[in-house]
Amino acid sequence: MRKIFYVDACLRTGSNTKKIADAIIAKLSERYDIETVRLSEHTFPVVNNDILNDRANGIVPDEYVAMAKKLADADRLVIAAPFWDMSFPGALKVFLENMSLFNVTFGSNEKECYGLCKAEKVLYITTRGMNISTGDALEQATPYVKAIGKLWGLGELHVISAQNMDYSTEEQKAEKVRNAIEEGLKLCCEF
Repeated sequence: MRKIFYVDACLRTGSNTKKIADAIIAKLSERYDIETVRLSEHTFPVVNNDILNDRANGIVPDEYVAMAKKLADADRLVIAAPFWDMSFPGALKVFLENMSLFNVTFGSNEKECYGLCKAEKVLYITTRGMNISTGDALEQATPYVKAIGKLWGLGELHVISAQNMDYSTEEQKAEKVRNAIEEGLKLCCEF
């Protein structure tokens, strides 16, 4: 069976992003084996000088190498992360830095870097408190996901989002979540 590597960066209880992602992941699990990493259950270190020196000397925790290999070998990548401070939670950035491993998720030759991941499609699921659309200059999460996708050799990016959640009634929020789930479920047919 084909595999999805799913990064759950929904850190709050009752997250609307998680509600959308749970429905989509449940549908995708009918066709894929799902490898899930819940960032709320991990504490990945900030990649600092010591870690970079270790990496330069071939020292990387076995757990991170194994996880990065699963990510690199997955047929699809799904990331669920709410919109925080014009991007996504720092926990996701730190996770991605720890998975960005030379000769695992990317390589290089004498002229440039190239990706080693085989996921042909990426799904980024988010909710935004403000009325900021995907592609807006104020929305910096999607450009970063695209950039790391280029480095890692990931394929086409799809974004499912609900926005203006902080300025909506409970009924409006529920409708926006339902609409995002519906959009995601339609996407599942071709993902």
